[in-house]
Amino acid sequence: MAVSVTLPALGESVTEGTVTRWLKAEGEHVEADEPLLEVSTDKVDTEIPSPASGTLSSIKVAEDETVEVGAELAVIDDGSGAPAEAPAQAQAPAAAEAPAPAPAPEPQAAPAQPQQAPAQPQAQPEPAQAQAPQQAAPSGGAAEGTDVVLPALGESVTEGTVTRWLKSVGEEVEADEPLLEVSTDKVDTEIPAPASGTLLEIVVGEDETAEVGAKLAVIGAAGAAPAQAPAPAQPEPQAQPEPQARPEPQPEPQAEAPAPAPAPEPKPEPQAAPAQPRQAPAQPQAQPEPAQAQAPQQAPAPAQAPAPAAPAGGGEGAYVTPLVRKLAAENGVDLSTVKGTGVGGRIRKQDVVAAAEAARAQAAQAQAPAAAPAGRGPAKAEPSPLRGQTVPMTRIRKVIAENMMKALHSQAQLSTVVEVDVTRIMRLRARAKEDFLAREGVKLSPMPFFVKAAAEALKAHPSINAKINDDGTVTYHDVENIGIAVDSEKGLMVPVIKGAGDLSLAGIAKKTAELAGKVRTGKLSPDDMSGGTFTISNTGSRGALFDTIIVNYPQVAELGIGATVRRPVVVDHPELGETIAVRDMVYLTLSYDHQLVDGADAARYLTDVKARLEAGEFEGELGL
Repeated sequence: MAVSVTLPALGESVTEGTVTRWLKAEGEHVEADEPLLEVSTDKVDTEIPSPASGTLSSIKVAEDETVEVGAELAVIDDGSGAPAEAPAQAQAPAAAEAPAPAPAPEPQAAPAQPQQAPAQPQAQPEPAQAQAPQQAAPSGGAAEGTDVVLPALGESVTEGTVTRWLKSVGEEVEADEPLLEVSTDKVDTEIPAPASGTLLEIVVGEDETAEVGAKLAVIGAAGAAPAQAPAPAQPEPQAQPEPQARPEPQPEPQAEAPAPAPAPEPKPEPQAAPAQPRQAPAQPQAQPEPAQAQAPQQAPAPAQAPAPAAPAGGGEGAYVTPLVRKLAAENGVDLSTVKGTGVGGRIRKQDVVAAAEAARAQAAQAQAPAAAPAGRGPAKAEPSPLRGQTVPMTRIRKVIAENMMKALHSQAQLSTVVEVDVTRIMRLRARAKEDFLAREGVKLSPMPFFVKAAAEALKAHPSINAKINDDGTVTYHDVENIGIAVDSEKGLMVPVIKGAGDLSLAGIAKKTAELAGKVRTGKLSPDDMSGGTFTISNTGSRGALFDTIIVNYPQVAELGIGATVRRPVVVDHPELGETIAVRDMVYLTLSYDHQLVDGADAARYLTDVKARLEAGEFEGELGL
């Protein structure tokens, strides 16, 4: 029975997802709940488990394609299709065991008449003929066996290019074993063998393009001779066994007698002058058991093996597709240093992009210390390898772009900024950070103080912690689920601290550290990214004083935290009056949807957050 694999709901407001990687290939066996593929949404990257055990019979959505929630991604077969191929393969051994009746004389009566042969072979010669005739029945091409066709590799994909053959003509293959690699404009993938046996013929060579459904190769029964190999294998004595070569293909499937007929015809044409080539098949059939002997059949295989193997070995290190190799060259990436994340460790375009970004980051870090002694800031930045290039936008960048445009087109956004003196908080943190780390097991950064103050203020300002519904109503949330915008290698991630308004400073610090760890390791789940009612973006982590941030739609407000800067300011001292002192100052920016939040509402909210931070009354929670 076929089981459909569909895209599940991956969080609130998530309507679609993009398949980023298939962990299994068509034809592979999967277990129930085993990771089957990776899917990315605008909120999370996650794995989709297999709903049942069986064979992955069909992949409906290729890598880098986007579908809606509920769409069919693949089909898993419980294995009922396997028996259908079993009998075909079972006939080969059956015929092999019957060699005892190998009466060479009987078939010799009709050597030159292929049509008369069936009458004689039906009596006895069936067993003697090796597996080559049996393969003629299932196939319909020049070689006789199971056809390997180019499967559908995704919506709108009509053709694919063979980039490498993993097996050579004459080699033995197992069912579901990777047979070749194919590249399309959407995905690079391996095509598995549909059955076990010998690779008799390669129809589409490397770097050639074929349409979906086209025959790529032919697989025959184990030990069968390749389609082009019979000529060299046949040059042997005795012309008498000729009849056996023709009668046997017809005895088993009489209805398919025309199929074996074309096979022998090409043989006599090139060897029309000498009669000896026809004598060759006589010996393998004269001795039924050696007829299957792999020695003569394997001999031609090595002769053909080097042809497909040569192009494959021309590359350096692990094989990569031309598209990936070109992208690496454009970005100056050494493929020998890249660790592939594809099936079998293959290098994918995402790996090249990540390697290029990492190289740029390392270069920037290397320049900073070099310029440090001069005390003049970082050295002059080197030109990026992307300069002057035209490259496709990454998937995560496309998602971010769509969300930002949707937010701007759906809301009347503007921003309000206040300046906050966080000197007291910085001093408290300096005093408590060592004991806090020993007690709680996580470092105490300034971020939990801002989250704590923001969450407490949301309880008194419901319009900041709300959303506008499509029907014109407003939902005021009764929980403070605060998303933390994080800049990661994959792009902007916003994991959510659930119930932040009810957490202590230590609880917020632990949850922040936990989510940050998941971002670094790529372990964020859909639940970690969903349910946010308000977002905080630490734009100052890169040195920005403040930023006019875009609200994380469908929320109605987002708080931006600028860089904390020590500078002289005028303070009102209770004894000294107005005086100048060095203080830790930071700008807080609140971007909001003016459809629901007025400027006065935004100012009142920021004033409460400012007062909480400047008071710095966190001694009790810090154990001071």
